[in-house]
Amino acid sequence: MRKIVFILVTIGLGLQALGQPAKSPKFYPDDPIKAVPPPLPAKSVKLRKLNDFYDYFLNDFGKPGERWEEGKPGIPAQNTNTLGEVPDDDWYTNRHYFHPMTLEELRRGPDKVGPPTQGGKWRVVAAKTEGITPGFTILDARGRRYIIKFDPLEYPEIATAPDMIGAKFFYALGYNVPENYLISLRRENLVIGEDTMLTDEKGRKRKMTNEDVGEILLHVPVLEDGSYRATASLYLPGSPVGPRRYHGTRRDDPNDIVPHEHRRDLRGLRVFCAWLGHDDSRAINSLDMLDTGDGVPFVKHYLIDFGSLLGSGSDGPNSPRSGNVPLFSWSESAREFFTLGLYVPSWARAKYPTYSSVGRFEYERFDAAKWTPEYHNPAFANLLPEDAFWAARQVLAFTDEQIRAIVKTGQFSDPRADAWVAECLIKRRDKVGRAFLNQALPLDFFKTENGRLTFVDLAAKHGLSENGPYTITWSEFDNARSEAKEIPQAVGPQIPATQTGFLEATITGKDQERTVRVYLRERGGTHELVGVERSKQTPAKKQPAQWRMK
Repeated sequence: MRKIVFILVTIGLGLQALGQPAKSPKFYPDDPIKAVPPPLPAKSVKLRKLNDFYDYFLNDFGKPGERWEEGKPGIPAQNTNTLGEVPDDDWYTNRHYFHPMTLEELRRGPDKVGPPTQGGKWRVVAAKTEGITPGFTILDARGRRYIIKFDPLEYPEIATAPDMIGAKFFYALGYNVPENYLISLRRENLVIGEDTMLTDEKGRKRKMTNEDVGEILLHVPVLEDGSYRATASLYLPGSPVGPRRYHGTRRDDPNDIVPHEHRRDLRGLRVFCAWLGHDDSRAINSLDMLDTGDGVPFVKHYLIDFGSLLGSGSDGPNSPRSGNVPLFSWSESAREFFTLGLYVPSWARAKYPTYSSVGRFEYERFDAAKWTPEYHNPAFANLLPEDAFWAARQVLAFTDEQIRAIVKTGQFSDPRADAWVAECLIKRRDKVGRAFLNQALPLDFFKTENGRLTFVDLAAKHGLSENGPYTITWSEFDNARSEAKEIPQAVGPQIPATQTGFLEATITGKDQERTVRVYLRERGGTHELVGVERSKQTPAKKQPAQWRMK
């Protein structure tokens, strides 16, 4: 046995010396990987805190993470399978685009447990008096823990509605989010826990009193019946271990092996945030939870706090700069200085309706390609055309009816506000499609039916452009050598015979430079989709070793 191993190693070294390294197969038997294998036990994960000011200065004036630069090859996403998709894992789950949800499923979103029980008292076990908006943590009659968040006094619904709507959209888009419920709270339903403490304005801890509850409620809107509108966010399962960062990995998490700036689901998040107006998409609005699952501790990654979407700043309307200019921009500062403030950018001329519950949200001046968060984000900065295409097609998958159904969950009291938000999202959806879908040949949903290769032209489906007619040419594909040999006369959707067990179909449209290569594997007399590659894209790196099934 040792002799055989020695011979194989010697042959391998000889090939390398000749400049002919041994090649690994392009596709493995388990490709395409649809879900990451069960996590390794995360036994040493500790709570970490992230200072918001430090995070801001690090990202705006530093350059954390590995970045690609203009004029150089982009760094490909590293958590994709051979189809270019993100496998299900503890960060992301393929949902609406891949498995269309019903209107009821979209409205329900992540909700499973239900809101706090209406019968019995709610015990206040913690209070939040600092920050943008005040709130409580309560235990309902069944002992379930919720975070209660309110609207600012002068702007009813401006925070609670986006919090509801945002959770539903981000869940449908594939992210882990908390269960948010819109509730009506009455003062007499609240009781103070015996050990509930409060940190006052001077930073001193003391026992919480009924007067403290009353003081908090003085700063939130009161409904006509004397109740208070709020969102009740169910506590996430597990123990909090701090926010994520958008670069690097958690060193104490054995399952966190792909640098965050190279995750397609985090790069594509920029497109989703642009659509929904989530400029406050920073690390502090995420949370990692140490979950026990089936007895194995693992870290699950969540997006939280959606009160700053849809033109809201949580405590009032967002700035007109929101989504257009970062909190600090050298170029904008210089332009204002040298023009003595006379230069008026396009976004500053946007017009907004006067709905106190919505804030500054519009679609006419919205530019999906130029949209920016409050401060720089390493994952967003690494967005490549293939990442943007991955996200844009998911945005386009929401129909007008589905968008309106999700907006209804915000329960705006003014129907005009409801209609305006839905209209903005519909028009912004279309702009997202025009900005990003055609950066690659927009073909998807490849299937083999009755011996033919079929697909959907997404641009034609959504009325964005015409890229056809399409030509399909075929090649025999040697999987061991990653080499293709054209099959003469094999043109069109009819799948030809193969001697190697693999076929490569090259699809072109009007623009000959944009192509899609589709790889089929023959098994048991049938052809299955095993790979998709789009032109003008950097070749994907191999999946991390832990992803491969042994």
